[in-house]
Amino acid sequence: MFRSGNYFILRRELIKMANKDVHIDDKEFTIAEKAAQKEGSPVYTHTFIKPFEWGGKTYETLEFDFAKLTGKDALAIENELALQGKAVVVASMSSEFLIRMAARASGLGADAFEAMSISDFNRIRSRARSFLLRSEL
Repeated sequence: MFRSGNYFILRRELIKMANKDVHIDDKEFTIAEKAAQKEGSPVYTHTFIKPFEWGGKTYETLEFDFAKLTGKDALAIENELALQGKAVVVASMSSEFLIRMAARASGLGADAFEAMSISDFNRIRSRARSFLLRSEL
């Protein structure tokens, strides 16, 4: 039952009921859940639109091993954001959480993602979101 689309509908409604001040875009949620169901591997190799320079290095690709992350990583990310006064209501819908998760999966610091093109940033964020949504199935 929880592997069906009904799980996502129920989850979306529960999130809305519990967090009346949080807006979850139905279209974005639907796109994210469909992407999560399609993508299988927890390892993602991102190819940059144009080479990305950071920390004196040039990256044409960057590998993300989401499977190596643990509950300790998730708690550390939540604590880091809390110290900055940023609450994480739904991790899979929080860009701040997802990018820090991607940073841990890649070995780059979260600040590197702020310097990326918005296209690369969005593709990486979407892969992190898909991984989280898949892990909740």
